[in-house]
Amino acid sequence: MVLFSLLMVLICLNACSGAKISDNVTVYVTTNDRAKDFVRSEIALGDKQAASPCVITIDPSVRYQTMDGFGAAVTGSTCYNLMRMAPEDRTAFLKETFSDTEGMGYSYIRISIGCSDFSLSEYTCCDTKGVENFALQSEEKEYVIPILKEILAISPSIKILGSPWTCPRWMKVDNLKDLRPFESWTSGQLNPAYYQDYATYFVKWIQAMEAEGIPIEAITPQNEPLNRGNSASLFMGWEEQLSFVRDALGPKLKETGLKTKIYAFDHNYNYDNMLEQQGYPMKIYEDENAASFLTGAAYHNYGGDREELNNVNGKFPDKELIFTETSIGMWNDGRNLEKRLMEDMEETALGTVNNWCKAVIVWNLMLDNERGPNREGGCQTCYGAVDIDRSDYKTITRNSHYYIIGHLSSVVKPGAVRIGSKGYTADGIMYSAFENLDGTEALVLLNNTDGTKNITVNSGERSFTYEVPAKAVASFRWNLY
Repeated sequence: MVLFSLLMVLICLNACSGAKISDNVTVYVTTNDRAKDFVRSEIALGDKQAASPCVITIDPSVRYQTMDGFGAAVTGSTCYNLMRMAPEDRTAFLKETFSDTEGMGYSYIRISIGCSDFSLSEYTCCDTKGVENFALQSEEKEYVIPILKEILAISPSIKILGSPWTCPRWMKVDNLKDLRPFESWTSGQLNPAYYQDYATYFVKWIQAMEAEGIPIEAITPQNEPLNRGNSASLFMGWEEQLSFVRDALGPKLKETGLKTKIYAFDHNYNYDNMLEQQGYPMKIYEDENAASFLTGAAYHNYGGDREELNNVNGKFPDKELIFTETSIGMWNDGRNLEKRLMEDMEETALGTVNNWCKAVIVWNLMLDNERGPNREGGCQTCYGAVDIDRSDYKTITRNSHYYIIGHLSSVVKPGAVRIGSKGYTADGIMYSAFENLDGTEALVLLNNTDGTKNITVNSGERSFTYEVPAKAVASFRWNLY
């Protein structure tokens, strides 16, 4: 009787546990007409099937990059909107987004160091001259930090990347020849005389966030260093960034014992078509001392082709690549899921992962339905990954960026390795396979065709078949053992 009872307990645990995938494949599907809205189901994992035209074979012996995670930017505007929600509604949304057991499992977020173009005001953490005057500001204390703490309570291991949009204005000059003071939030350059102070600024910011219980995984020295036109911005060419990292930022982090990673560049594939800036991070890597402080480089996709990621990896395979920003908005029909789900999955999600990126982060987790809060000089035509109706701060519209990250983060966990996948190819079909640290395998597939596709996946001696709807994204996770 005791043995029978134990057997029944084991059967129940096997059948009821969401964590153990066992002989089932967990599937998530979203169609671009919302007929399937991140619908979860389970299908059987059976014996390996014979080859057919629509078979994808998983090959774990072929190994690519290790994944760090997937997520979105948690800006001042995002946090303002989240704080306007009723606490129970906010908790429900944050669990849906960040929980690994109750939601999509977003695992990486980006925040600004000081203001961004989606902050409630323009500020840095040291607007009074003298780095000894560093202090976290009201926007961070009242909005950003409380939200980060809520997210960390849901997902304690989430990674956080920090990027500044500008240095303090008292550190700016109009150019590096005349060194005239430049008291503007927009444009200007970092005065080399303040390299050490600015490096200390980064250290103080990391330490201040950690004192709040918010660990910082990584930083970039400057958001969009070739963009002079943002509402808060700073021009930092590759030679400047090389010197700043080599002579100030890198040594300062090292001497204070901080393990925070530094990613160079943080801008577009085409280097904004500036001839002298082509290959920006690679030029920094050529300096052995500067390169020793850099984990890798970060990219955006507002210009150029993602093939540049392959180019950089081919020349510097020891340096990591992460994708840190992309936007949807009025200019690209950003709320049209029928169009954007397909294009963003191909370009941003699978497109960057299949070109060696270890992380994928989209811009602005949440904006309101009027694209705000926003500021003059920043993007006033951007949409969020989700948009919340400011008439009630409850009704949420989920846009393409929310789904493309969710389809990766739900089945591909931090530490997973991208592995080989081969076989079925067709126009409109794109996929990538992964092996998670717990031994489960995952496949994320885009069917950007007008017909359903009856896909068979062979993995080792096991197999499953699933009919992927037309114009859909499907994510799969299974355990072979």
